[in-house]
Amino acid sequence: MEKYLKILVVDGSRVSRSLIRVALASHSATSKVDVTTASSAVEALDRLSTEKFDIVTSALQLPDMYGLDLCRTVRAQPNYRFTPFIVVTAEPYERHMKEGFRAGVNDYYDKTRGMDEFMTFVRGLVDRYAGLSGKVLYVGENNIEAALTSQIMESHGLTVIRAMNAEEGLLKVDDSFDVVVTDFFLPGDLSGGDFLHALRCGKRLSEDQLPVLVITGSGNVAIQTEIFQAGGSDFVVKPVVEGVFLSRLRSLLLTKKRFNLLRRQSEEMRRMASLDILTGVYNRRYLVERANRFLADPANRPAWVVMLDLDHFKTINDQHGHATGDRVLAAIGSLFRNFFREGDVIARSGGEEFVLLLRNRDPEQCLAEMETLRQQIESLNPEGLPLTASIGAAPHGGELDFEAIQEQADRAMYRAKELGRNRVVLAGTWTRRSESVA
Repeated sequence: MEKYLKILVVDGSRVSRSLIRVALASHSATSKVDVTTASSAVEALDRLSTEKFDIVTSALQLPDMYGLDLCRTVRAQPNYRFTPFIVVTAEPYERHMKEGFRAGVNDYYDKTRGMDEFMTFVRGLVDRYAGLSGKVLYVGENNIEAALTSQIMESHGLTVIRAMNAEEGLLKVDDSFDVVVTDFFLPGDLSGGDFLHALRCGKRLSEDQLPVLVITGSGNVAIQTEIFQAGGSDFVVKPVVEGVFLSRLRSLLLTKKRFNLLRRQSEEMRRMASLDILTGVYNRRYLVERANRFLADPANRPAWVVMLDLDHFKTINDQHGHATGDRVLAAIGSLFRNFFREGDVIARSGGEEFVLLLRNRDPEQCLAEMETLRQQIESLNPEGLPLTASIGAAPHGGELDFEAIQEQADRAMYRAKELGRNRVVLAGTWTRRSESVA
């Protein structure tokens, strides 16, 4: 279940509360922000005593209290020692910077810049100060230290999985973890340094992919240097100070979050580069790169290469225009995306021609499915125009590569055209709608 970011907005001005609330709510479509308002410090403190908020924003001047005094009061509560506190004011923050820092203020926003810029500020605010979330692998033997450290992390929204030593940690670590917290001095055959080496070299997990925060009992510079050389991302020295520990942990979690975002963007770019923009199926480049691996995979057998050509498509372009032809192709792409099984590869090889790589079909299944596809194309009538397809299919057999099998499927497709179009021909097989094609 997705977690809501709860923000308390404290301001004596009804107009200001409304503007800030609207600005935050408009951001909630992507960040799941839940906004609560208070018109005074007394109301705010009452809210804070009964609910848990992730961020507090306050005007500098409140009807019943100075905003920085409210911050001090909030900071005195155990549950809000580290909760981000933001002052929203029209006064230059430089006048209050030193006092605000001592009071525990995390940031200022100058509201004379307007609510449009406030949106940009909010996005940065959410990235920097959102409540901690993620999954932590904690590696350490000392049960008392582990209990205290785990309690700190869990109280701030993190899920903690425990491992007693490096060997157990290496067995448990996987892609589901966002960060590792480990003692540098571990029991067993593997030390903390060995554990870090195994993560970085053995499992090939980079510091961006899996940050590691090391807890060490030594302030020795040589030990700290060894931590970084072994692959540690950061360290804290015992006894663990909650504020320092959380700040460094937050920084590493943000590193992981950015890594995940960049990876998703990279994967999306690769996916888009492999698609035919018009039809939404794969393009020829992807087909060429993927085809032989698809056919060589035993899990896909019996596998088929199918050539499909839309009959008389040039007539559609000539008589109705290329824009209409493009819409017809888009409709065919939509049909294909909904028709085939997961794991099949559907590609537009050029113009009105498509290549299909089908997995786990015997000849009867392949013929029946292609016959159904032929009928659906015939009944589609995209843009109100009649449309049919000629289809040729060839099975993967022996040591033949993609090009050789594609050539067989291509000959079968041209045989379908010779027989009058709008039909299916299986290479090397005779059926009601096909005949043997050598």
